[in-house]
Amino acid sequence: MAAVVKAINSKIRAHPVLNYVCSTHFWGPVSNFGIPLAAVADTQKSPELISGKMTFALTIYSATFMRYSLAVQPKNYLLFGCHLINEVSQLTQGYRYVDWHHWGGKDAAQAALATGKDAVKAVEGKVAAVAEAVKK
Repeated sequence: MAAVVKAINSKIRAHPVLNYVCSTHFWGPVSNFGIPLAAVADTQKSPELISGKMTFALTIYSATFMRYSLAVQPKNYLLFGCHLINEVSQLTQGYRYVDWHHWGGKDAAQAALATGKDAVKAVEGKVAAVAEAVKK
């Protein structure tokens, strides 16, 4: 049985693509891609849900591992791409966080909501006037 496993392993390792797919250079970044996918999905959520501390930590984490992915031999471009996507996503989230909490985005959203409510009331008033006119 050991000879069969050894033969299969040597066949896999002889083929360059299969050898790469069976390595940690491939599966490490693939399993790590959940972080940037979640970060990209989070860019569609409300900015009031963003944690500034976690965004900062993930920005530093991704920058560190982008550097690491190019420092190892052989260079791991898949890991670099994974962390590049996460870095850009975290920087986007960081901008949204600062805009919402420190640059007046929250106040602007509340003002827009109030304006929208005023517009709805005005339209409701006009609809009531038209309905009254139609009854006559």
